[in-house]
Amino acid sequence: LQFLYFIGIIYIYTYTHKMTTIDRERYEELKKKRTFYKFTYRGLELEELLELNDSQIAEMVHARARRRMNRGIKKKSKALMKKLRAAKKETKIGEKPKAIKTHLRDALVFPEMVGSVVGIYNGQYFNAVEIKGEMIGHYLGEFSLSYKPVRHGRPGIGATHSSRFIPLK
Repeated sequence: LQFLYFIGIIYIYTYTHKMTTIDRERYEELKKKRTFYKFTYRGLELEELLELNDSQIAEMVHARARRRMNRGIKKKSKALMKKLRAAKKETKIGEKPKAIKTHLRDALVFPEMVGSVVGIYNGQYFNAVEIKGEMIGHYLGEFSLSYKPVRHGRPGIGATHSSRFIPLK
């Protein structure tokens, strides 16, 4: 029985060893063919979004953002975009750009901002947020909460009318 068990281990070892070499070769082939998740916004990929002008982007976003863009992009938002472009230009390939701090919580996220790191002020400190494609059309302030969400626990003394009749000691 021990002999058969020993032979079984050798057989399993050789079988798995052959499979791992086959799997490695197959893995390398699949790795070359593998397609990654492509971000699309309203049916357009990021490269196509970057080619659009502001009025075409305005047609794609929700109504409030469209109204804001049609009324004109403000000077402070343009300055932020300029700083983000410069930070992206200075970075090496494969690295994240340095964070650009801003108080502009009402600035819209444009396709050009994707990949940048923005330090968004929440009233206390700057939250570093990497801009992703899914954020296009949203406001920067949505990604840096200015309040601490309420964590509801047990009610305290005086929270309900029935707690008036409970002695404090």
